[in-house]
Amino acid sequence: MKSTLIQHATIINEGVAQVADLRIRGAYIEAIAPVLTPLENEDCIDATGCYLLPGLIDDQVHFREPGLTHKACIESESQAAIAGGITSFIEMPNTQPQTTTLEAYQDKLDRAQKTSAANYSFMFGGTNDNLEVLKQLDKNKVAGIKLFLGSSTGNMLVDNPEVLREIFSSTDLVIAAHCEDEQTIRENLQAHIDTYGEEIPIEKHPVIRSEAACYISSSQAIALAKETGARLHVFHVSTAKETALFQNDIPLKDKKITAEVCTHHLWFSDEDYAEKGTLIKWNPAVKKASDREALWEALNDDRLDILATDHAPHTLAEKQQPYLKAPSGGPLVQHALPALLTAVNKGKITLQKVVEKACHNPAILFDIEKRGFLRTGYFADLVLVDLDQSFEVNKADLLYQCQWSPFEGTLFTGVVKTTFVNGHKVYDQGQILEKNAGRQLTFTR
Repeated sequence: MKSTLIQHATIINEGVAQVADLRIRGAYIEAIAPVLTPLENEDCIDATGCYLLPGLIDDQVHFREPGLTHKACIESESQAAIAGGITSFIEMPNTQPQTTTLEAYQDKLDRAQKTSAANYSFMFGGTNDNLEVLKQLDKNKVAGIKLFLGSSTGNMLVDNPEVLREIFSSTDLVIAAHCEDEQTIRENLQAHIDTYGEEIPIEKHPVIRSEAACYISSSQAIALAKETGARLHVFHVSTAKETALFQNDIPLKDKKITAEVCTHHLWFSDEDYAEKGTLIKWNPAVKKASDREALWEALNDDRLDILATDHAPHTLAEKQQPYLKAPSGGPLVQHALPALLTAVNKGKITLQKVVEKACHNPAILFDIEKRGFLRTGYFADLVLVDLDQSFEVNKADLLYQCQWSPFEGTLFTGVVKTTFVNGHKVYDQGQILEKNAGRQLTFTR
């Protein structure tokens, strides 16, 4: 069985940095030691000066397949992900058809099995009408249940209080929620239409999708989770006020209520709308610089548990429409880790903390089997990075199907050199080497 030896890397794992060697045999990590002797015919990689991390697990992406493949597809976006050091992803249910039936869920698994460069799983969407299906889900095969508690596509807005309570009371799965209060948003939007007509400035986006809209919804969801005992994960926290809702005085494995922050809310602020316009229109909105700094603080002190992307591509033509027509979301998986490595270089976070939040914690939260850590016997999902090398994001290098990035022109310090998925070297020095090494994620619940 083929083996690969990575030598002299600074391994970052479980809070420790150590220079060591790591051997991959087949799909798994066979050994980690200060020195391992190369075997005959073994591929050897000299990683002197570089850092070896577990592959990132992105718990929130929108890869747009099926039904929206003019924007993106599993094949294209999973390749962008491995180029960005993300070796596993959990994809969201607001595709066409929506992932709200067992048949639609199986269809996505079948599609990913054929084309995914990274490991994959999918959220099952909750609606006002599919409670009985949610009760039938196999907790060892489904990543979790996704609820939109703010406006979304189709019928995925769950706004029936009785149904919501029943969902929270009826499942042991993680309930991952998009929390924005729909009534608040509608009232804010109407007030801005009354003032500006169709010409609402993009700078008003965080005023329309406001701090209050986020806090009302998040706090209500948390109250319901506490009342019912549900396992709640609040996606893409975007405000300073919300960070006070979460605990940091107990280990993640004992938390019933957890929270995530996304790269764009840590990087951009409302000061960037003037330059970036609708390219940084997200839901929840990018808000004030003070919110951004509070998110960094809460990430570092463990009130926020997970780092993710909410990768959600649209075509450039769609994004360049006026505010009311431009969709929310943008492509991020190829550049989230370089952005975080740049933050490490700026002293905003340690590399150990990045690994904890983007690798270890998603594996713990979702009970993902044998991934998220560098341990013997675990799957060899690895990313080798250079913290000293800089590069500018260039359109010619983008692997996203949509062929644009909100980071174009940004200078990052910290690059992804090599990525392994299930022991396969799938990305190296800017080149995709293997396009279908991903496997379905499994869970131990």
